[in-house]
Amino acid sequence: MTPRLKIAYDKEIINKLMSKLSVKNKHQVPKIEKIILNMGLGEDASDGKKLKACVDDLALIAGQRPIITKFKKSISNFKTRKGSNAGAKVTLRSDKMYEFIDRLVNIALPRIKDFRGLSLKGVDNSYNYSFGIKEHIVFPEVNFDKVDKIRGLDITIVTKSKSKEGTIELLREFNFPLNSKKNWGINGKKKCNWKKQKKNEISKKVRKKKSGSKKNYK
Repeated sequence: MTPRLKIAYDKEIINKLMSKLSVKNKHQVPKIEKIILNMGLGEDASDGKKLKACVDDLALIAGQRPIITKFKKSISNFKTRKGSNAGAKVTLRSDKMYEFIDRLVNIALPRIKDFRGLSLKGVDNSYNYSFGIKEHIVFPEVNFDKVDKIRGLDITIVTKSKSKEGTIELLREFNFPLNSKKNWGINGKKKCNWKKQKKNEISKKVRKKKSGSKKNYK
C-alpha cells in the first residue's frame, strides 16, 4: 500500500509548493530524497551487548536493519580508536521514508517533554535539514522496559531543494513543527538588524574621517 504522505505529496503538496515558491515546472519543486538516522554510542560501542541493543532499537524505529558505523579517526580524550565501532546508522528511501516521517511528526515529536518546536537553524548550506532527539524512547516501537539505556538520535533529512526557503516550506507542508519565521526573511535568509548595521556604518565613517584628519594634519 502506498504511504498516505507520498500520495499527499504527489496530489497536493507539489501544487502548493509551486504556488508558494513561484515555480512553474513541477520537476523543480523541492522534495525529500532520503532520511539518515544515526545513533552514536561513544565508549559504549566497544561493548558488544550495548552495540547490539543500539542496532536492535534503531531497527525498530526505522523499520529497516541499520549498519554499524566506524570511527574515522582516533581521539585519545574519548578513548576511541580509528576503525573501531562507533554506533549504528540507517538510510531510508521511498515508502519507508514517508512512513517514518508520518510516525515522527504525528507520534514521536509530540511525545517529547516540553517540546517547543524544531529550530530553523538546522538547514545547512546544501539545503538539507538536521536535528537531534535526546531520547529515542519517544518512538512507540521501542519497548521502554527492554531498553538498556536511553540514547540520542540524530536525524538528517536530505532534500532536493535549491534554497533554504524551499526546504523550510517543504518541511512545513509535511507538518514538521518548525519554529516561527521571526528571524528569517525572503529565501530563508536571516533578517538584518538595520539599527545595528546603521550604527556600524556611522562608526566606520567616523573612523575614516578621523584617519583622514590625521593625515592632513601631518
